[in-house]
Amino acid sequence: MVEIKLFKDYDLSGYTVIEGFPSAGLVGPMAASYMIDKLKPEYIGYIASQRFPPIAAIHNAVPMSPARLYKSDKFKIVIIMSEFVIPVDAVSDVAMEIISFCKRNKIKQIFSISGMAIKKPKDNLYLIGPQDMLKKAVSSGMKPINEGAVAGVNAIILVNAEQYGIKAANVLVEVDPAITDPKYAELAIQGLQKLMNLDIDLDELDKEAKLVEAKIRDMLKNVKDTHEQYNSTAESTSGPSMYA
Repeated sequence: MVEIKLFKDYDLSGYTVIEGFPSAGLVGPMAASYMIDKLKPEYIGYIASQRFPPIAAIHNAVPMSPARLYKSDKFKIVIIMSEFVIPVDAVSDVAMEIISFCKRNKIKQIFSISGMAIKKPKDNLYLIGPQDMLKKAVSSGMKPINEGAVAGVNAIILVNAEQYGIKAANVLVEVDPAITDPKYAELAIQGLQKLMNLDIDLDELDKEAKLVEAKIRDMLKNVKDTHEQYNSTAESTSGPSMYA
């Protein structure tokens, strides 16, 4: 079971969800993290599942879930980000819970941010989504993807959101999967700004490139290392009771 839990009731009617989960190039977490840093949205809830690693992330001495939700009333957005790769057996349930959350809260659309692995990436931006979004994207310099495939949470959202009356689109950035470059996050946010009423100063992302990259790498590494240590400890104590 996967459940989005909010700390209290919020009026999110008409808001837009921006989803930034780990994928190629870590575009989603980098873009989401930068938007959270700059927009100062309110931390409003988290995603819970028994299939998630049993980990609490620590930020500014505050323990919190590694899969979190933030909202900005100014821009009418909800940012959903994760500091770990969603387990394969939970991908479908996470996606459907995000769709259900949007339906319950009368959220009008979902934009997922992800990377598209390319051997020699250029600064190309792509959009997968309904025709009205594609028309606006192409007119602003983004490219459609006429043939191909996507995978993960964003793929399930793209396939299923429309039947619930929710528009869903995927902003994709060409990335070199061997590196984590904050330029990818900058391109993704530029794409979002072409599609929605966002005003985010990207000059600081360029100035803070190394810090942003290090922050995301450390964030994901800390969660991964902690999970591995937990599994190692659990395995070493799963035999006969030490008190037997």
